[in-house]
Amino acid sequence: MRARQFASLRVLPAAWRRGLAIAGGVLLAGALLLAWRQPLGEWLWPQPRAEQLRLRAERALAAGRLSAADGSGARELYEAALALDPDQRAARAGLAKVARAALARAQAALDAGREDAVAADLQLAQALQAPQAEIARVQARWQARRAAQADIPALLAQAQAAQRAGHLDDGPQAALPLYQQVLALAPRNLAAAEGREDALAQLLQPAQAALAAGNVAAVAARIRRAEAFDPGHPDLPALRAGLARALEHRQQALRRALVRRHLVAASAQCLALRRDVPEAEPAECRGALVDALLVRVQRAAAHGNAAAARGLLQQAEALAGAADPRLRGEAARLAAPPAVAVPAPLDHRSRARVRQLLQQAARAQARGDWLTPPGESAWDRLRAARALAPADPAVAAALHALGPAARHCQAQALRDNRLAQAETCLDAWRQADPRAHAALAAAAQALAERWLAVADERLQAGELERAQQAWAHAAALDPQAPGLEALAQRLRRARPAER
Repeated sequence: MRARQFASLRVLPAAWRRGLAIAGGVLLAGALLLAWRQPLGEWLWPQPRAEQLRLRAERALAAGRLSAADGSGARELYEAALALDPDQRAARAGLAKVARAALARAQAALDAGREDAVAADLQLAQALQAPQAEIARVQARWQARRAAQADIPALLAQAQAAQRAGHLDDGPQAALPLYQQVLALAPRNLAAAEGREDALAQLLQPAQAALAAGNVAAVAARIRRAEAFDPGHPDLPALRAGLARALEHRQQALRRALVRRHLVAASAQCLALRRDVPEAEPAECRGALVDALLVRVQRAAAHGNAAAARGLLQQAEALAGAADPRLRGEAARLAAPPAVAVPAPLDHRSRARVRQLLQQAARAQARGDWLTPPGESAWDRLRAARALAPADPAVAAALHALGPAARHCQAQALRDNRLAQAETCLDAWRQADPRAHAALAAAAQALAERWLAVADERLQAGELERAQQAWAHAAALDPQAPGLEALAQRLRRARPAER
């Protein structure tokens, strides 16, 4: 009977036998895949960079390397993986594991009597948002242990003596750092809390006189010093309000000077605000004021006053920085040899030269050479033509058309996602029509957002250098672009990916 069955198998059609062989092969491959799914999966589908970082983080966590300054710790590697792929849930779960491990290690150090080893792990657990109740429990034990070992009465006496001598915050042995040290050991120590409040009132006392004298730098400095010890001190709200009023008064004066085109005075006020209270510098200092200075730079250069043009350009550079894209082309043009003036009326050769310059400007514009290279760009050719024939209608028409053409070029390049070209065209538009503040600002913001999207895309692909370059373009175009700082933090966290 069995022999007949085997015989029947031998006489099956060849197609059936091939089908059975293929099915058997598939089943065998499936079994192998189940048995060695991890190595085989990695061979068939290589892991993206973020996944590789996560696996390195898991190995660091298993080895107890929770954090490391060189980026090889579990925390840094998990954060680098998240910087490349923010949606990676396993990396987020890994950070939570690091937080729990740090808390457990701090607890173990306390149990072993190694108080000096607790601080770093507690700080790591807090930074990674471990359960607050567990942190508080370990921290309370740690503080109690440290307080029992410290001579708090001696520290209080030392702080009080420093306060009487007027040494409030001028070193680690001054009153406020000592009161802070006592409160870190014993948060409910009433004498330390009252002493700190009195010392801060003493520190802030000169601020009222400084405010009355209009010395906003001194007021802001006193406020910052006090906030370092107690941001909620009762004397601070009134001082903050007074400082805000004084700064608003100075900002309004600056804006009035800008409206009246008192640009030198406005520049001085901007630089003074930047020196005294940098965070109070208004956007006009780097925006509208720089644009207005550039208009005067161009006007001075057109009238042959190179020294005045350079002086105005230096003022603009002091406000915006020499790397600002609005200034690069103008600086190059001022550095180029001056055009030789041709006496009027124009002779036949000069008229031919003007026509040649207009043709060269059109060809440079078609090539995309709007502002560079110096002397050969469309802008420089048109300026040379204007210097030869300032009243020529063709020259005036070409100059008038340059702004709309650059604007169209910027919009078209942005639509085509040619961002470097869009930036070049934006610079040309800014040079040709510097008074179009609102439209220029909107275009710069849109281009910055596109560069940020490129930076995010390159970061997720693990191309950190290209991501950094795209981020730098966005920062130069719009320092206040939404998401700029968040992406900068992701770039910093992704650095372990380079190792």
